Amino acid sequence: MMTLANKITLSRAGLSILMFLFILMPFAWARFVATLIFIVAASTDWVDGKIARQTNTITPFGAIVDPFVDKILVCAALFAFVGIKELDVPIWAVFFIMLRELMISTLRVIAALEGKVMAAERWGKFKTVIQMTTVGCIFFVLDIYHLMHLTHGATHQGLVVTFYTLRTVPYAMTAIAAVITWISAVSYLKNNWELLQKSWSIDTCKH
Repeated sequence: MMTLANKITLSRAGLSILMFLFILMPFAWARFVATLIFIVAASTDWVDGKIARQTNTITPFGAIVDPFVDKILVCAALFAFVGIKELDVPIWAVFFIMLRELMISTLRVIAALEGKVMAAERWGKFKTVIQMTTVGCIFFVLDIYHLMHLTHGATHQGLVVTFYTLRTVPYAMTAIAAVITWISAVSYLKNNWELLQKSWSIDTCKH
């Protein structure tokens, strides 16, 4: 039977898809809903880990799928943000973030084929926090943009000032997240270099 922690992890994957679809809708209410979905989904990342530790139900499935689902959540949001011109999210940064995530996910598969579970490293955890924070801040700027068009008078003027003050935040934070993401990639590759070398060696194919 699937553990509660793993069920929560998989629910985060479903929420990621919902969030992505709502971001794509060009309506203020849909983007607000997407923000709430992201907050709920991001919080489950902490909840499933805590439940797994407290109930002593840490599983290989959870160890592998949990970070993979985090990648889905972050990449889904960033990919959708690229299509919103008001945010100016740099597509090059999103590409390099996605490239890193695919590369490290492949490394995790290689480790699994060797019967090992590649644990999350300190840089990897920090990277996830930065990425989640980046997505959260971009949602904030997006919501300010929509509120700006839904209000009038002094409130409207205040939101206009806030939006244009924060307009460079999505670009800057996504770029910073991309740099930190690749620093974590270098750390993973360095610490698992022997495993990677073994995987491409012809000796491993001998029976």
